[in-house]
Amino acid sequence: MLIEVAYALENKQTLLTLEVEKGTTLKQAIEASGILDSYPQIDLDKDKTGIFGRIAKLDTILREKDRVEIYRPLIADPKKVRKERAAQGKKMRSGKKV
Repeated sequence: MLIEVAYALENKQTLLTLEVEKGTTLKQAIEASGILDSYPQIDLDKDKTGIFGRIAKLDTILREKDRVEIYRPLIADPKKVRKERAAQGKKMRSGKKV
């Protein structure tokens, strides 16, 4: 069955299509794709993985046409950034200098 393995950096995206046997796990597909050789910074013990944007465990059995995704750690906490922006917006509306 055909699946894809995706990994994206800030300025580069890799999308590999490969054929795997029925019953292949997410981890087996990542290893078979060879993407770990191209990106040694990927650590499957720490980095999250998913299928079509939904977090999935490494032992998840894949289905035809699944897109396996390897996620990089976030640089900044999105909740914290939103709170900081909201606080700055409040200061600006009240006329205070930021």
